[in-house]
Amino acid sequence: MNSTRSILIIGASGGLSNILCGLLAKRIPDARIVGIDSRSMKNEVDFENFTFHRMRYTRRNFEKLFRENRFETIYQIGRISPPGGSAEERLSFSLINTNKVLELAEKYSIKKFIMLSTFHVYGAQADNPVFINEDYPLKASIKHPELRDVTEVDALCTNWMWKNRENIETVVLRPCNIIGPQIDNTISRYLTSNMTPVPVDFNPMMQFIHEYDMANILFQSLDKLPTGVYNVAPSEAISLQEAKKITGTRDFPFPVFTLEVLSKAIRKIWPFPSYFIDFVMYSCIIDNSKINQFITENVYQYDSRKTLSLIRKG
Repeated sequence: MNSTRSILIIGASGGLSNILCGLLAKRIPDARIVGIDSRSMKNEVDFENFTFHRMRYTRRNFEKLFRENRFETIYQIGRISPPGGSAEERLSFSLINTNKVLELAEKYSIKKFIMLSTFHVYGAQADNPVFINEDYPLKASIKHPELRDVTEVDALCTNWMWKNRENIETVVLRPCNIIGPQIDNTISRYLTSNMTPVPVDFNPMMQFIHEYDMANILFQSLDKLPTGVYNVAPSEAISLQEAKKITGTRDFPFPVFTLEVLSKAIRKIWPFPSYFIDFVMYSCIIDNSKINQFITENVYQYDSRKTLSLIRKG
């Protein structure tokens, strides 16, 4: 492995990013790793070769950062967007800032760009195929405008990937549900709350990946994945109702057809994005065969049951 790497991690403050920062700093001790975010770090990452900068995402700040550091690799973890705001504001902010990063990546001749997207871009719909591969249309935002920012940024990076494939190696990862003690996302809150409804008339199959396994795949993407889009998930799938049982929370049986009608009242005790209703109704199982050609399933240290048991309450 090249010991002179200079690596930028955009969106370094979250739990998953913290694990990735630690892996990179520990496993590549001679590399220089810079993490940035508009938020504070969730956990301390104490390595001499890692530095964190809390900064506003502006063109001036990005330009200064790229000019002062000759990065070889960029990780973009999640959305480059401010917390809150309307769907339109998040979309505009995410697209503008992601585009800035891609422009600077070309200008400063980086070698590799790794972008963490999500399987949500496919959408959960009744007519989904049993296994969704990377060529499946990104249908999520057709019904749910709040997912436009993630689908548009995914599409932006994918188009840029093919345009620059001769000069820059680009990897777009679309992982399944990431859960773990450091992750505070919608599915984690849903699985660990006693106040969330569980459909009595639907029981979709789901895939879960432990936060450490996901961070390890992000790390291995540096050297093992060539340019392309990759679904990331273990082969095992588990039903929603079984997942709730493993996390040890009480079921709150609910006919789904009433969920949308009563969503305003339910959001007072459990805030959730509207698109999430589809994901507790319909399966969205992603095909992992493409990434398995380069990173074997031995990378997974946690199966779904173990992963779910680690976020069990009580």
